[in-house]
This record gives sequence, C-alpha cells and structure tokens, in this order.
Amino acid sequence: MPSKDPEDPGFRRLRYVRYCDDHLLGFTGPKAEAEDIKIRLAAFLRDELRLELSREKTLITHARTGAARFLGYEITVQHADHKVTGKRRSANGIVGLRVPRDVIKVKSAPYLKLGKPERRNQMVNDDDHTIVRTYGAEYRGLVEYYLLAGDVYRLNRLEWVMKTSMLKTLACKHDSTVTKMADRYKTTIATPHGPRRCFEVSVEREGRTPLVARFGGIPLRRKKNAVLTDRIPPPVTVRRKELVTRLQAGQCELCKQTGTVDAHHVRKLADLERPGQPQPVWDQLMARRRRKTLVVCASCHKAIHNGQPTAAPTQ
Repeated sequence: MPSKDPEDPGFRRLRYVRYCDDHLLGFTGPKAEAEDIKIRLAAFLRDELRLELSREKTLITHARTGAARFLGYEITVQHADHKVTGKRRSANGIVGLRVPRDVIKVKSAPYLKLGKPERRNQMVNDDDHTIVRTYGAEYRGLVEYYLLAGDVYRLNRLEWVMKTSMLKTLACKHDSTVTKMADRYKTTIATPHGPRRCFEVSVEREGRTPLVARFGGIPLRRKKNAVLTDRIPPPVTVRRKELVTRLQAGQCELCKQTGTVDAHHVRKLADLERPGQPQPVWDQLMARRRRKTLVVCASCHKAIHNGQPTAAPTQ
C-alpha cells in the first residue's frame, strides 16, 4: 500500500503545481522531486539566460489540498468521491478553476462603509445614465473574467453590494429611496439561461438609436467555452500643443530669422485692443491670430519690451 502522507516521497499520486510569475507547470509525483526540478530550473535560468528565479513568487503547491494562484484564479485538483456519473467518479483528478475569496472581498471594499453598501458621493452629480453605465461596466468586466471558474456563483455577493451601492447613489441624487429607484429602472432581459433581472437606463436620441446603460443581467453560471480576449488598444496619436510646435520650429514669427527664440506673452487678448492708440506690428499680429503668445527672436523680444519698432512680419 502506498503511503497517504503527502510528505512521503513514496506517495507517487500527489499532484504538485509549480508556478513562477506568468508560467504554471503541473507535475505528478513526490514533493522531493518537485523541489529538485525547481532547483534545476533555477540553475538553468541563472546560468543560461542570466535570470534570477524569485523565491517569493515561485511556489510549490499541493493541488488537491491547496490552490495555486495564477492570473487571478485559484487552480486546484478536484476530489469528490460522492460525484458519480456512469458508475465512475467523474470529478476526481480534474483540474478546476475557482474565484479567490479575497478577490471578492477586495473588489467589494470600494462600495462598502462600515461593512454595509454605501453610495459613492463622487458620482452623485452625474446623470443616471452615467451612474448605471459606470457600475455596469465595472461589474461586467469582473464577472466575465471569472466565467471560467466553477464557483463563479460566489460573485453574487459582489453583485448585491454593487447593486445596493448604485441604488443608494441614485436615491441620494434624486432625494428618493432605494426601493423607488429599483422600481423605476428594473427590467427583465432574456439570456441563454433564461430571463434575468437587471437595471437599465435609456437615453432617447433624435434620429438615432437610444443609448442604453445596463447593470446586471449576467447569469452567474460557468461558461466552459468562454474565451478571454485581450484586445489590443488602438494607437493613440497625441498632438503636440501649438505653442510647443511653434517653439520647436525655432523661427521668429516677426522677422523670420532662425535660431534661439523666446515666447512673448500678454495677460489677455483684451490688452491687445487699445482704442485711439496706434498698434505696433507685433500687437496687430497677435490680435489677428487671436493668440496670447508670440514666438520671437531675442532682438525682437527686446524691442517689444522697450517700445521700439520691430520688423514687419513677412509672409
């Protein structure tokens, strides 16, 4: 009879999981052999790739009695002798994904105060569509990530916390009650698992489809064929400020000389308008451009402050 002691090297049926950073390896065998593989892997990374294996992050976990944390999931090996399908124990030895309990606690914390759901004061001045859309997006993003977990139903605690916080925020905005807000926005939608209750705000638009914001309505049922798609964000072109571009050109906007330039400023555009007084060239140029800055060379800048005539701007 093989030993049932997990620390016994002779217990060959144990499953160990070794994971490091964004890699997870499964191994069936004694813990001593798993430790030996870890040492050899660390030596390979150090000698061949000049990389150091983090002792804090590289752990060895018994997958049946414990759970390995990887990409936000808890990974374990299931064992249930009572679950029999077709005269076979259908759950034993199957790798399962679970929602970590601390994730539910951490994600619920922003919506709680003294252990109870509370409104978000920073959103009270937003419109109803924005409030529901924000809560709905935050809830949907977390739930859809954990749809692969077998116990995704545990997120019903988070749903209740976020729903109550959202309704309290709407009630504070309209000086009403949670019950009245729930009656105003609750609706029922069809899902692959039957009808589900949710909260919906619609904004009508002339000649266009209405804007709809929704919270909830996602069945907390495991989705075995769920695909986690990390979409590549589109490239964002950041345009430089106009003043930065003009300074980098290194050309005086009065005499068109190139070289070191300065920026001449006025407090406001109204200062450029002096009724009954002759306007200098630089003043007319700034008023025509409707700009409070003018990029000029050092000599023109000095002439402006001394009240001396400057070169007429060339085209």
